[in-house]
Amino acid sequence: MNVLITGGAGYIGAICAEIFTRAGHGVSAYDNLSEGHRAALPPGVRLFEGDILDASAFRRALESSRPDVVAHLAASALVGESMQDPAKYFRNNVSGTQAVLQACVESGVRRVIFSSSCATYGIPVGEQIITETTPQDPINPYGESKRMCERMLDWHRRIHGLEFVAFRFFNAAGATQERGEHHHVETHLIPNVLRVAAGTLERCDVLGGDYPTSDGTCQRDYIHVEDLAEAFKIALSSQALGFFNLGNDTPFSVLEVIRTAERVTGKKIETRMLPRRPGDPPRLVASSARARAELGWRPRHTSLEKIIESAWRWHQSHPRGFA
Repeated sequence: MNVLITGGAGYIGAICAEIFTRAGHGVSAYDNLSEGHRAALPPGVRLFEGDILDASAFRRALESSRPDVVAHLAASALVGESMQDPAKYFRNNVSGTQAVLQACVESGVRRVIFSSSCATYGIPVGEQIITETTPQDPINPYGESKRMCERMLDWHRRIHGLEFVAFRFFNAAGATQERGEHHHVETHLIPNVLRVAAGTLERCDVLGGDYPTSDGTCQRDYIHVEDLAEAFKIALSSQALGFFNLGNDTPFSVLEVIRTAERVTGKKIETRMLPRRPGDPPRLVASSARARAELGWRPRHTSLEKIIESAWRWHQSHPRGFA
């Protein structure tokens, strides 16, 4: 099967490319390299450098790569930034996704796998575990943009017959042996905690200590990025369609992540407590029961300690990331 991955040189995209290639699929990547890295791509993966908002460039990539499936991962994905610059998120995520879907329909691509987000749910009312039927009420422009993209997917299915699987995944973390997390501006908790352990960051900021959780800090469901990529691989050929949560069904607080990283690295992690960041829900925990039942997906890396260990190994062997 031939697959074109938008955002294929990014953290999740490059690891999807690794997993797809390992499974014998032909893989191409489409990326503007604003956040991705050419060096992150596995050998044999062809890179088309371009922006998803450049409709003619994307169509040329489709014509050249002739994919059976487009895995659409290109997006702006920082909650805090979306609260400061919502226009960027509606432009890149909503207009960009519309351009991708229109090009797929016009080029005869019949299947799309979409990278959505748990941010579409907002703050669930009265629900401890989020299922796919939990009402969606985003509290930040990033989550709103992803929900709008989901609606576009559904209308393209109804009108054009474009099949799709959309993964609402929770906090991707960890690394494979060769690929890990390297952002130009790092806002994710685990890599920043590990930067403190490595001595390249003075301290880790904890954004809010007064949430209604066990220790006052946000709780999140962490999923190993390789398990995430395995779900995308399964979706390439599965008959299942629609929306699926991906997570480990277990919450960990910010302070629990920091203490686990201290055990893994053997280093003291200095922290600084700051006020809450606008747009952050107190607790997000997935139910992945539907993905397990309909896709046959099973996460293999369910231990937070093992997830952090894999990231720590990669950061130690790649101290400058992909630079």
